[in-house]
Order: sequence, then structure tokens, then C-alpha cells
Amino acid sequence: MALTLGACKQNGKSDDKVPEDMEVSNNVKTEKATFGGGCFWCTEAQFQYLDGVTKVESGYAGGTVADPTYDEVGTGTTGHAEVIQVTYDPEKISYEELLQAFWQSHDPTQLNRQGNDVGTQYRSVIFYHNENQHQLAEHYKKKLQESGAYDKPVVTEIAPMTDFYKAEDYHQDYYSQNGSQPYCHFVIKPKLEKFKKAFKDKLKN
Repeated sequence: MALTLGACKQNGKSDDKVPEDMEVSNNVKTEKATFGGGCFWCTEAQFQYLDGVTKVESGYAGGTVADPTYDEVGTGTTGHAEVIQVTYDPEKISYEELLQAFWQSHDPTQLNRQGNDVGTQYRSVIFYHNENQHQLAEHYKKKLQESGAYDKPVVTEIAPMTDFYKAEDYHQDYYSQNGSQPYCHFVIKPKLEKFKKAFKDKLKN
């Protein structure tokens, strides 16, 4: 499945004011995007390859328990989803392109699961950081559904970003640190290779 989202600017105006969700480091303005697409080990590995993405952190969002642990989230009782928080340079990669990568990275028609990973913590979800992201996510979800790319409804949840809790250190950069493990070899690697082919023009050198 490949959905062309276009490369339109989020707005045509220049504004020197830095929005709350934008950070400035070494004169580079970066923004954040937060996505849940099943196990965060898989999605983290995919987004790390995109040019313009400066950081990817695995964590938890959308729940009711403060600072949850991996084991607590795994019970499905905290309400959190496993997510990645992506820091990106909008001059190199747009939010629209990140949405395209998000929907390419998993099956958005599976409700509260991805493959053998079952539970609300594995739900397909976009947590938007501002109203512009909200409108773009809703627009392209509708466009994806109308494209006929899937014969089942797209069940991706779209919700406002509240608190992001970074996952334990051993979850960060998981694939590159544990590539020889069976889950990485048999589950993550095939997804990653498919993803890299779909986004070959947007990968880091």
C-alpha cells in the first residue's frame, strides 16, 4: 500500500514566533509527532531511517496512570499505548510525510492489535500536538479510507497529546542493539526492509 499525501506546506506564511511544540537547537527548528502502531520496537526502527528525523524515543501515551512501567502498560489496564515520539526538522520532512510513513509502518485496520501483539496498548493511534496536526491527521485518514487501499475500515484513533512517558532505557534503540534476537530477525527486519523500499527517496544517507 502506498498513499501519496503530497508535499504541501502546512501554511504559506512565515512567522518568527516559535510555537509551543517547536524546539530550537543550533538554529534548527524541530517539531514533535507522536504515533502508536503496535510494538514500539518496530516503529522506532523504521522512523530512525527517515531523513529529517533527528530523534525517536519509545514510550507510553494516552493512559491514566502517571509514569507507568512496561509491565503495567502490558496489562492493558493503564490505558496507555506503546508509542514513538518523533523529533523532526520540518524543513526536511513534513508532517504529511510522517503520516504517510506511519500508515505504511503497520496495518491500521487491526483494532487493538498488530499481528500476534494483542491489547489496547498496541492500538493504532495518532496523538496530535496542535490543531494543524489534528486537521492533517483527520484529512489523510479520510483520504486513506476513500482510496480503497484496504477492504476494511481504518480504525486509527486520533487524540490530543497529553503526557508522554519515555520507556525504560532497554527499549530505546532496540533493534540496532538487539538485531540478532529472534523477534528482531523474524518480525522487525522484514517490516523494516519493506518500509525502506517504500521510502527509499526519504532515507538518510
